[in-house]
Amino acid sequence: MSKTNPYILPSGNVQISFSGGRSSAYMLHQIAEANNGIPVRAQVVFGNTGREMPETLDFVQECGAAWDIPIVWVEDAARGGASLFDIVSHNSASRSGEPFTRLIQRKKACPDQSKRFCTEHLKILPARRFLISQGWKAWNNAVGIRFDEAHRITLSPDKRVTRWSPLFAAKVTKRDVLAWWSGQPFDLRVPDGLGNCDGCFLKSEAVLSGLARDRPDRHAWWENAERLASSLSSKGVARFRDSFTRKELRQVVERQGDWIFDTEGALCQKDHGECA
Repeated sequence: MSKTNPYILPSGNVQISFSGGRSSAYMLHQIAEANNGIPVRAQVVFGNTGREMPETLDFVQECGAAWDIPIVWVEDAARGGASLFDIVSHNSASRSGEPFTRLIQRKKACPDQSKRFCTEHLKILPARRFLISQGWKAWNNAVGIRFDEAHRITLSPDKRVTRWSPLFAAKVTKRDVLAWWSGQPFDLRVPDGLGNCDGCFLKSEAVLSGLARDRPDRHAWWENAERLASSLSSKGVARFRDSFTRKELRQVVERQGDWIFDTEGALCQKDHGECA
């Protein structure tokens, strides 16, 4: 195997971050292929926020079983504490936003575009605490950033961690990933736009409106979370997006009906809240 293969593991310990999406799953498969499996010095870690779609959890489980790869499932600890984490499984993983709710209760606020503390506390820190508990002092972290996502390339703020982006190095794009999955015996069955955290504030207004219309039970958690944060905050109404609360969004969808989904420009289609 040529050492120029972008999927060859770097030296030392390696964390392989599995988000539960197609790109990071593709990355995991390619790394396993290039290295004749996942060696003991590498750990595949999936961080569960409790708001992942059920199909995402099924997909993570299916990838591990189909490729014979151990995947460590971590969550922010139910017991609380700065150095704690929980190891869960497909069967025991939170499915009703419990870790996320506890985080909002601690912070007395909702995360948003400028304060993305949910990613840090629900994914990055539980994984880091797990690895430190294994005796790791420093490591490389493989992340599934593709070549068409150059804007997402950043340096790790943790001096112990060096980010590694093999998909970017291999010049893999979304089209490449989708083409590969089209030939596989299984695939992620989450509807477009609802991958990973179902009502993430970085998703477009159109996707979040679709969640309110088509999955009102899942939308309700986000509306209730804003209500909870508002009741705890001394700063007034808490919200995940500056431009609207989830209650306001639901009311617009109920009031306007399906025409806003069928009319171009009625709803912002861009992710990350970029529309004015």
